[in-house]
Amino acid sequence: MSKFYTDLNAKLCDFIEDQKIFFVATAGKEGRVNLSPKGMDSLRILNSNQLLWLSLTGSGNETAAHLLEIPRMTLMFCSFEGSPLILRVYGKARAIHPRDKEWAEHISRFPEFPGSRQIFILDVESAQTSCGFAVPNYQYQEDRGELVNWSEKIGEEGVKNYWKEKNQISIDGKPTEIF
Repeated sequence: MSKFYTDLNAKLCDFIEDQKIFFVATAGKEGRVNLSPKGMDSLRILNSNQLLWLSLTGSGNETAAHLLEIPRMTLMFCSFEGSPLILRVYGKARAIHPRDKEWAEHISRFPEFPGSRQIFILDVESAQTSCGFAVPNYQYQEDRGELVNWSEKIGEEGVKNYWKEKNQISIDGKPTEIF
């Protein structure tokens, strides 16, 4: 049976912190819905009503474009080990960029990753759990190193050039305001 919450209690926070992967979903007024898996050490719980997600360089920048139109975001956490559970966290989100005052306050909460392009702050409106009985068991081995290696190899200027080429406009032609 599913259960709804108005904030993240200690049990839900513990569940979130135990997960090695989560999924981010956003959508603009028109166009595609974006759903992306995320990992590494890129999520922080600020309090029972706020989460931070560090966005690293990627092949697109859909989340940023969508949030400029409609600030809604859903994060989904799914237990792949241990007891089955699915947790969806619903709320309103916005991007913080390296040029913003808040960046310095929040970037220090994360390991230093090359290619860090935005921090998304999610104001939690509600959360929902469901059973997850049909989700298969998987065993976590390790984080992949390819993204960090690629970012280090091309350097800071190379990453910024990549953002200019690949991350300024969404796949639906919407601006991301990365610069």
